[in-house]
Amino acid sequence: MKPIRLLLPILFFCLFSITACKKDKTAGPQGDTGATGAQGATGATGPAGPQGPAGPAGGPQGPQGEKGDKGDKGDTGAAGPQGATGATGAQGAQGATGATGATGAAGPQGPVGPQGPIGATGATGATGATGAQGPKGDKGDTGATGATGAKGATGATGATGATGAQGPKGDKGDPGNADVQNFVLINKGVVVAGLTKFSIPAITQSIVDSGTVLVYLRNTGSSTGWYALPYSEAGHTINFNDYGVGYIDLKANFTQANGIDFRVVVIPGTAITTLNAANPHLNVKNFNEVAAALHLSN
Repeated sequence: MKPIRLLLPILFFCLFSITACKKDKTAGPQGDTGATGAQGATGATGPAGPQGPAGPAGGPQGPQGEKGDKGDKGDTGAAGPQGATGATGAQGAQGATGATGATGAAGPQGPVGPQGPIGATGATGATGATGAQGPKGDKGDTGATGATGAKGATGATGATGATGAQGPKGDKGDPGNADVQNFVLINKGVVVAGLTKFSIPAITQSIVDSGTVLVYLRNTGSSTGWYALPYSEAGHTINFNDYGVGYIDLKANFTQANGIDFRVVVIPGTAITTLNAANPHLNVKNFNEVAAALHLSN
């Protein structure tokens, strides 16, 4: 056993020395690789012998030697021939697509017919003529004043007769119009833009300060009564807007060139007092009542 235990360190030392010697020597040129001989047949494997008993533990393990040079790579053997690729099976035939039916031909477009003539515009009916206003009659001549007769002689004064009995009290006379004036404006019109102004000279500053002015209307040529302003009919309105010295202003929501008569009643302040006292329930919107109270002619 002792010779074996000494042999292991010696073998390790020899192996280390051989490796060191290889590193110190320069390798010569590599010779041609010889042909690889045919591999012999593998011999039959002999029966495995019984495992021997484990040997005694050797001495301490020496240091690991340096890694040896990599051995030369042997030639790669020739690749065997590739087998032939099998043939691809034939693809089945694609079924035929049915034929598309033919599109029918479009018929020709017919010609555009001629445009018919435009019918004649009917004639506008003639507007009836407005009757001419008759001329104002000439003012009649004033009759000649007769000659004044000669003054007769003054007769003698007769004797004073006895005083007769007092007669009965007479009826109360109708009140006068106390300087009331009224004017009729014939066949007049109104405008929608601004105010319609009429000249009334009887309206003085005294009338503006303490009197009053009443305005009525009717259709020209009408025999019906007079209507007080403000007046409204079928959406048309006329209002008595204002008055001043010498004029009145009317406001309308339509325009009409003519066909309206206006009556303007100018009442001084003293007449108003008398009128109210004699007619406490007078309706000034009713011209008939006003005319009766002030003795105005229609």
